[in-house]
Formats: sequence, C-alpha cells, structure tokens
Amino acid sequence: MAEISTIARPYAVAAFNLAKEKKSLTEWSEMLEFLAKVSLDESMHAFINDSKVSDEDREKALIKIAGKKLNAYGENLIKLLIEYKRLNVLPQISELFETLKATDEGTLDAEIIVASKPTDKEVDTLVKSLEKKFSKKIDAKVTIDEAIIGGIKVIVGDTVIDASVREQLQNLAYALKS
Repeated sequence: MAEISTIARPYAVAAFNLAKEKKSLTEWSEMLEFLAKVSLDESMHAFINDSKVSDEDREKALIKIAGKKLNAYGENLIKLLIEYKRLNVLPQISELFETLKATDEGTLDAEIIVASKPTDKEVDTLVKSLEKKFSKKIDAKVTIDEAIIGGIKVIVGDTVIDASVREQLQNLAYALKS
C-alpha cells in the first residue's frame, strides 16, 4: 500500500495552490484543520469507515457538520476525497498544507526540548539564533522532558541539534566501549 503522505501530498499541493491563487491561505488552513479534527473524532472515524454507510450519506454528514466552515472549494474537496476513498488522509493533507504554507511564508517550525522550564529571554535568544542560522522566521514550541537531564535539544525540520546531557553521556559510553 502506498505511504499515506504520498497519497495526501497531491491533495495538499492542489489545495495550497488554489488557496494561494485565491489569496485564502488562512481560510484553507482553518478549513483543513477543522476537517482533520472531525475525521479524527472516534465516532466520526467509525462512521467514515463504516461500509454500510453510502458515500452520499458521508458527504451530507460531513458538509452538515462543517456548516459555514467550508466554502464551495472545501465541499468539492470532501466530495473528491469520498469519491476516491481518501477521507482518512485528511489529517495528513492538513499537515502537509501547513508545511507548504509555512515554507511559502518563510517560517519553519522548531521544537525546543529542555529539562526544565526556560525563561522567556532564553527562548527568545535561542529563537533569534535559529532564525539567523536558518534565514527564516522560526515558530518555536518548547517541550519539557526531564529525561534529557540537562542541556537542550532542538529540532527544525530535518535538522536535529542535540546538546543534551543525556546525548553527551551516551556518546561517552559509546566511546568507552570502543
């Protein structure tokens, strides 16, 4: 079976291109996020995957639930996803759309992992350093993970900067085994 992101990518790219053309990136972002959340709801997920439910009923239900959160293009996307049995990839479409949008806007998501809560000043300083390094605006999310013992671990896209005490201890242990 094809990788889910491979299935979702063409839909995300098409939605992104249309949203950019219509200057409605934020509207599409909100629409796709809402649809992704609806599709992940336990009862809705069961409804979507129930073989006894007709495609017409799926379409009516989703469009009714979404109400005014969907524009005409959003309704067409729902119809297309139902026709090709792709409703389950809505969360990935939303995620890929957000990645395309962030790239277009020159923004990168960063996850900053620390052992204890940093001050706002420390986070601001780190974000400014990352923005300088990557030449893009950084949207940072701070996560506290006591397991790293101390130091910091930063994940920006495919780049991982691990300056945690745990990593240094693992490297030392590996070096001593050699």
